[in-house]
Amino acid sequence: MCDFPGMKDAISILKVWLRQRQLDKGSGSFSGFVGSMLISHLLSKNKINKVMTAENVFRNTLLFLANTDWTVKGITMSRSPDPSLPSLADFHQAFEVVFVDPLGVVNLCADMTAATYRRIQFEAKESLKILSNTNTSSFLQLLMVPKPFQKTFDHVCHITELPALLKTCKKLKLCDELMDRGGDYVLTSLRYIMSVLQKGLEPRVVLLSHALPQKPEWDINQDPANHSDADSLLLGLMLTIDFFTSPLQKGPAADSPEAVGFRSFWGEKSELRRFKDASICEAVVWPVNNIEEKRRIPELIIRHLLQLHADIPDSAITCTGNLLDCVLNRGKKSGTGEESIASVIQSYDDLSRKLWTLADMPLAITSVQGTHPALRCTDVFPPVPVTPSFYFFKRCESSDEFLVPLAHKPTPAYVSPVRVICHLEGSGKWPSDKRAIRKLKAAFHIRLAELLKEQHGLMCRVTPGHVDVYKDGYVFRVQVAYHREAAFIREVIAEDGMRMSMDSEKAFQLELETIHLPYLTSTLHGLHQRFPALGVTSRIAKRWISAHLLADSISDECVDLLVAHLFLQPEPFTAPSSPQLGFFRFLSLLVSHDWKNSPIIVNFNEDLKDADITEIQNRFTSTRNQLPVIFIATPKDRDMSVWTMGKPSAQILHRLIILASESLVTLEKQLMSPSEISDIKIIFRPPMDVYDVLIHLNPRHIPRHREAVDQPTISFIRGIVDDNSPKKDPRFPVVDYDPVQLYLCELRACYGEFALFFYDTHGGEVIGVLWNPSSFTPQPFNKDAVNGRVVDTKSETMLLVPSVEAMLADFEILGKGLVSRIQCQSEKWKI
Repeated sequence: MCDFPGMKDAISILKVWLRQRQLDKGSGSFSGFVGSMLISHLLSKNKINKVMTAENVFRNTLLFLANTDWTVKGITMSRSPDPSLPSLADFHQAFEVVFVDPLGVVNLCADMTAATYRRIQFEAKESLKILSNTNTSSFLQLLMVPKPFQKTFDHVCHITELPALLKTCKKLKLCDELMDRGGDYVLTSLRYIMSVLQKGLEPRVVLLSHALPQKPEWDINQDPANHSDADSLLLGLMLTIDFFTSPLQKGPAADSPEAVGFRSFWGEKSELRRFKDASICEAVVWPVNNIEEKRRIPELIIRHLLQLHADIPDSAITCTGNLLDCVLNRGKKSGTGEESIASVIQSYDDLSRKLWTLADMPLAITSVQGTHPALRCTDVFPPVPVTPSFYFFKRCESSDEFLVPLAHKPTPAYVSPVRVICHLEGSGKWPSDKRAIRKLKAAFHIRLAELLKEQHGLMCRVTPGHVDVYKDGYVFRVQVAYHREAAFIREVIAEDGMRMSMDSEKAFQLELETIHLPYLTSTLHGLHQRFPALGVTSRIAKRWISAHLLADSISDECVDLLVAHLFLQPEPFTAPSSPQLGFFRFLSLLVSHDWKNSPIIVNFNEDLKDADITEIQNRFTSTRNQLPVIFIATPKDRDMSVWTMGKPSAQILHRLIILASESLVTLEKQLMSPSEISDIKIIFRPPMDVYDVLIHLNPRHIPRHREAVDQPTISFIRGIVDDNSPKKDPRFPVVDYDPVQLYLCELRACYGEFALFFYDTHGGEVIGVLWNPSSFTPQPFNKDAVNGRVVDTKSETMLLVPSVEAMLADFEILGKGLVSRIQCQSEKWKI
């Protein structure tokens, strides 16, 4: 090796590569010694040569691993012609993976299972894909980013009662092998367990593997640890994106020879079925009612096959692949809400067709685009069809079709309007004055409502800014847009009469709502079709952020883009197929990413080429001080990061990182240690001792009370007709009415300079208040600054100081009926 430094360095690189993937330690591992012997073998076979660099040697080693299957045709370093030595065929009869040493008598991979080797092959193929990328950070991604078991596999299952594997050995008649392995029934049964599961899960998994059983160190004066001392045997499933949730597994034709084997393998789960093509085949059908239950099908398969073929009881199996589904469940049959999202999208599509086909519109409709989070499949709790109950409301005086909440009743259920942007064609009929444009849009809204009612019988409510359309139990908020309106808003006339364009917050918000948000919604909707786990991952991430009272401190769109980044640029991992793994990686991204020095680039449809990415990174570096703390670039937004302008602040990002770090530790313990699984919702419960004041709310007036992390066992009736009740003479429901949000708006408007207000949008019962330390600095008397302040009588000069007692009283007065009590947790206002 002295005359081949590339080989020495390549061995070191290979060892690091194995270590980062946790493949180099434990029983049946691909140790550094095996890796060194492999590179030596490649040198002897002229697969590498002494002029190669370490990178080329490493790449050729990965290529060899990816393209050879040692479970079918092993390799040998032996060149001895001695016929008395065992052949490769002899080794294959005794071992699953074969790599013979130079003497021709020792299998270096004797303890390795086929599942472990398939994982090594898979990792080699994925690593080659990363190395083929021209990105300069590909080597860093491969060698500097750890790939622990729990961040690699979509589902993790534990076999917890390891002594049960002794029964497995007896059932499978493995007594001889058990003796060969010194009574280690874990390693003896492992290869057969993996073989059975591989056969049953084959169409549903990309990769099935297991964690390598570890041998802990022990004192030489004591007995070594026994195989039964381990907590559990850990299995990992990397799921296919499209098929793993299929409830049907079609088998061979009923009269074929393979049918007997299929029935024997699946036992009582196998049944005869006639299919649409008139064929009669064996099949396995798993009883599921919604997508949440479909995600549990791999778990059902594991439990069934291990019970049937290995005598492992159901109580000995713990699966942790779907622990987080509970935070999206409102206790209804729709599970985690995917069916509700599909229903909203179906109704929206129908409304879109109706808008396109409207006759007698003064100007033609050029596009209809939804912007609601449900239409990009990322709304935490998507809208559900609502029919208001008459007894719960009074009729509006101005119109018999509309309802108004009764003061003595609980706040009605929250109805989220599904926003739809309707662009009209450009025409000389459009004025150039911004006020005239607003009035013309109001006229279009009136005409739109008239036509929808006349031609399609839809109930509408018109305002100058939009039309609310009540359809299929949903309320769609249709807003007319004109593509040049933002330009006219920016236009100002200088003193010399010249027209000039100036930045305008109103124009920026208009462009966000009518240009950027429709594009983002349609793009993410398409991305969700490619990655079905993306939507639920984003919803869990938003639920976690909201649970920690930070929903108003970071935009929904920012979270959606961060999650999209995890799916589009997952290297060195593969894109997650389960929402739980996606959320785990979301927390890891918050903790590990260098937000100060690295942008997040979300390359939709690969529209950004290498040169574009380099340009974005260079521009980011040169203008970092002017950019938001989180910078996200997309093909349509390369310079501004429009969804992170203004929020989150540096302090909020720091808080998110701390919370994510603590949540990761807790979540990892619960995923990797079955004994730790007690209450997964603990990572969604915020620490409340960090707030100075807690404003406790009356659940009676929290319309989203049932969305709370810890769902109330009893809540209030919200004025909604039951699904099975007859529906007569429908009325327009109360839309977008949330007293808590209105209360928060008032608090922030009146006291935003003194405090920050934090709230869990989804059913929170407490508003957290943090005083702003800078606002407690005494100020010279000024009539414009007396709000919330009093004259400091102890000061020699007339100074104003905050009156906390008065503000707390105001909090209670503003929230009369909504606020139940106010709890003070600090004494900062006495500074």
